[in-house]
Amino acid sequence: MRNQGLSIYYAIGILFTLIALPEKLLLTIAKAAPPILRVGMELSYPPFEMTDTAGHPKGISVELAKSLGESLGRPILIENIAFDGLIPALRTGTIDCIISSMTSTPERAKAIAFSNPYLKTGLTLLVGRDSPILSPDDITKPGVRIAVKLGTSAHKYAAQQLKKADVFVLDMESAAVLEVMQGKVDAFIYDSLSVYRHHRRHPKTTRAILNPFRQETWAIGLRKQDITLLQAINKFLQVFQATGGFEDLGEQFLPEEKAYFKANNIPFYF
Repeated sequence: MRNQGLSIYYAIGILFTLIALPEKLLLTIAKAAPPILRVGMELSYPPFEMTDTAGHPKGISVELAKSLGESLGRPILIENIAFDGLIPALRTGTIDCIISSMTSTPERAKAIAFSNPYLKTGLTLLVGRDSPILSPDDITKPGVRIAVKLGTSAHKYAAQQLKKADVFVLDMESAAVLEVMQGKVDAFIYDSLSVYRHHRRHPKTTRAILNPFRQETWAIGLRKQDITLLQAINKFLQVFQATGGFEDLGEQFLPEEKAYFKANNIPFYF
């Protein structure tokens, strides 16, 4: 009877183990699922970072992030963060990378790592119709009123190079454009594509000086210790470029701008 009871005891134990096994397997599978790639960007910079009519992320950077996620085998989550808060969010672990039209600069590289560049751009000028600014040389003159957006490479450039100018630092790109239109500043320093688009919207009150006076490149920002992720992203960018991914994004989001820049011998993004 003791042996029989012991057999029943073991049988019950095995039964409980078998019943519990699927749950353990499911837990193992869940733990092994690829982690979400949290991508930070400021969704207020069309056509690169913006939202659709339903409020969902949309734009060139969003499509780039989706393709990156597919390449890495990881689902993505877009985190909408103010531009000047992106690097702090990355460093504190709130996000895993930055894809937000961010210029790779030596100052930023002290705090974070950058991927290989994926886009070439440059600083240009949006000026008022009656502004005295005729070329980039004019913004170095004493008393010139210059608008820049907070935290951008243009902001840093103006602070370092335009010592004689009156520099107005604004939180919003739209506010800087309005200052130009109303004649409150002589020029707004920003990238060539944005300057072109703002001038197209306001041709009666603005002029665009589109040949870049300072060359820049955009890159994906990461934490310095995430070396494996950096290598994977660089590999993805190389393949994406070679297979026409950026060319397709240009045709999808920027066909008019691409044609205009080419016709006027102005360096284009892709």
